[in-house]
Amino acid sequence: MAADRRALAQMFADVTLGSPDNAIGFVLWRLVHRFQRKIDRALAEANLTHLQFTTLALVAWLSREEGVAQQVEISRQGDIHPMQVSLMLKTLAAKGLVIRTPSEARPPGKCVEITPEGIAALRRAMPLAIEVQRDMFGEPGRPGGSLLKALLQSLGRS
Repeated sequence: MAADRRALAQMFADVTLGSPDNAIGFVLWRLVHRFQRKIDRALAEANLTHLQFTTLALVAWLSREEGVAQQVEISRQGDIHPMQVSLMLKTLAAKGLVIRTPSEARPPGKCVEITPEGIAALRRAMPLAIEVQRDMFGEPGRPGGSLLKALLQSLGRS
């Protein structure tokens, strides 16, 4: 039995925000998926997915002072599930872009080092990712832009 159309209309009038386009969560969901599709297409040129690129960039960022990153810190910084980080790092290691070794400081954790090939891959991929960002978000999405500031504030990082 199909739902009563009047009951549906009444529900959307009484219980919801009136339209999916009025729900920030739905709009963000669509935007994130659109961004991921575009960036995955762009990064295919560098033989990386968006998640591989993000993980590799986090390894490089976290390694810039000590030369190694802790796998647990990559997960924390990227808000990425630890198992997903582990899978991405295995993939990146198979591509020769990172090296994983047991952590002496945090057993059973892993230390991750970016290889020269990983740095070269980031040098190829970073401009591709930045171009997608510029194309989708324009001036408000640039460093210091209003969109970026609002998003960082939502994350509690103003």
